[in-house]
Amino acid sequence: MTPCYCWWEVPYYWLGLKAYDLVAGTQGLTMSRFNGRKESHRQFPTLAQTRSEDGSSLKGTIVYYDGQFDDSRLCVALACTAALAGAAVTNHTEALKLLKDTDGLVIGAEVKDNLSGKKMHVYAKQVINATGPFADSLRQMSDPSKPSIIMPSAGVHVTLPDYYSPEHLGMIVPKTKDGRVVFMLPWLDATIAGTTDSSSEITMRPQPTEKEIQFILDAISEYLTVKVRRSDVMSAWSGIRPLASDPSTQDTASASRDHVASMDTDGMITIAGGKWTTYRRMAEDAVDLACVNGRVPAGQPCQTSHLALLGAHDYDPALFTEVAQNYTVPHRPGAIDTRVAKHLAASYGDRAHDVTRIAEQRKLGRRLVRGHPVLEAEVVYAVHHEYCETPEDFIARRSRLAFLDHRACEEALPRVVELMGEEKGWWYPKRQRELKRAKAFLSTFTSQPEAPGLKNAAPKEGTDLVSSQNKGGGA
Repeated sequence: MTPCYCWWEVPYYWLGLKAYDLVAGTQGLTMSRFNGRKESHRQFPTLAQTRSEDGSSLKGTIVYYDGQFDDSRLCVALACTAALAGAAVTNHTEALKLLKDTDGLVIGAEVKDNLSGKKMHVYAKQVINATGPFADSLRQMSDPSKPSIIMPSAGVHVTLPDYYSPEHLGMIVPKTKDGRVVFMLPWLDATIAGTTDSSSEITMRPQPTEKEIQFILDAISEYLTVKVRRSDVMSAWSGIRPLASDPSTQDTASASRDHVASMDTDGMITIAGGKWTTYRRMAEDAVDLACVNGRVPAGQPCQTSHLALLGAHDYDPALFTEVAQNYTVPHRPGAIDTRVAKHLAASYGDRAHDVTRIAEQRKLGRRLVRGHPVLEAEVVYAVHHEYCETPEDFIARRSRLAFLDHRACEEALPRVVELMGEEKGWWYPKRQRELKRAKAFLSTFTSQPEAPGLKNAAPKEGTDLVSSQNKGGGA
C-alpha cells in the first residue's frame, strides 16, 4: 500500500503501477487498484490520516501485490536441490588461492575447511565466481590489478511486533524527504521495516548503527498512528547489497541492481550484482557463458524454467492441514496447532512430514522458545539434512529466529547447542565454545555504538556457502 498525501501522487503512482501490471502481463499476481481514504483506513487502521511532517491529509492509497519468501529457506533448498542433482556441496569453506594451468587459466582453487582446518585442491572445467559482495576479492586473488566491479551498499532492517501492520498489507513510501525508500511489511508473524542505502565496507558481520535504526523508526512514525518506540525493536540487522557499478561512481543509490556476467582473460567467469528475483536468470546466463566458452559442453537446453526445488514436488497450499491432521504431539494429547503446521509447510514443503516424524519418534515436538513456531525437531533435521554445522547456521541460516527476535533467540540458544551437541557428539567444552561464539554472532543483531573512525573489522573465518553470513534479506 502506497499512501498518497498530495493529489498529484494519486495519478502519478496509479499510472506507474498500471504500467507495472502491463509489463507483468499474465504473470502478475493481482491488478493494482486505488483505495479511497475511508477504505484505506478500514484495511490499514494504523495508517496516519494526517502526515506529521507537513500536516497533509491522506487522499487515498495505491495497492499493488508482490511476492514474499523466506530467503534462508530458499537458499538451503537450492543447495539441497543441487546436491540431489549430483553437485558436491560444502559450506564453511574458504578459498585461499586460485590454481592456474601453464597458460594462466584458472582451473581450480586451494580451499580450507574452516571447521577442521583441512586444506585441499579442488579442480573444475570452469570456475564461476558467484560470491556476492566478495566477488572482487576473488577476482583480485587472480590478478591484483583488476578494477573493482562491486560497490557495496549497506541496507538496515528492523523487526517490530506484528501489530505495527495488518496481516495482509504492508506500506511502502517510494520517496522520503531525503529521497530514500521506506517500507513496512508483515513477515513471519512480525513486521519488518527498512531500509537504508549507504556505502559500506565489505565485512563478514555487518552491524547496524543506532543512527540507522533511529532513521527507520523516525521515517515510519510519520505515516502511522502507532506510537513508534525504540523498545519495540525486536531485532535489527545490516546486510551488504553487491551492487554492480562503475568503479568511478560513489553514489550507491544510483548503482545498478541488474546483474553482470563476464569472463576475464584468466578464464574465470564472474556473476555479480542482481537480486533474488532474478537468481535463475543469473544462473542461466553464467552457465550459458561457460558453454559458449567451450570449456563446458552445451548438452541439453537449460532446465531452470521448470525445475522444482526440493520440497516443492508434493506441495499444495493446503498442505498445512495434512500436517496438522497427521501429526500427534508426543508431549501432550491432541494435534499440532495451526500456526506450527503452517510454519512447517511453508518452511519445508513436502519435507514437513520428515520433521514431524522426528518430532514424534524422538519426542522433540516442543517449541524451542515461547512465542515462535520453531520446533526442537527442526534442529535435528537441519543437522542431518541441511548441512547445519554451527548454532549460528540454525538460528540465522536455517531458521529466522535471530532476525525475528533477538531476546527469544538468546533464550533458545542453549537448547539449540544441546540438541546439536547430542547429534554431533560434542563434549561439554566444545558446547561451551559453540554457545559463546553463537552469542557473539547474535550480538550483531543489535546496534553498534557510533564512534569516529569505527570500522566493522571482518573476523577471520569462512563464509557459510549454503547461506551467506551477509545478513541482507533485501533482494
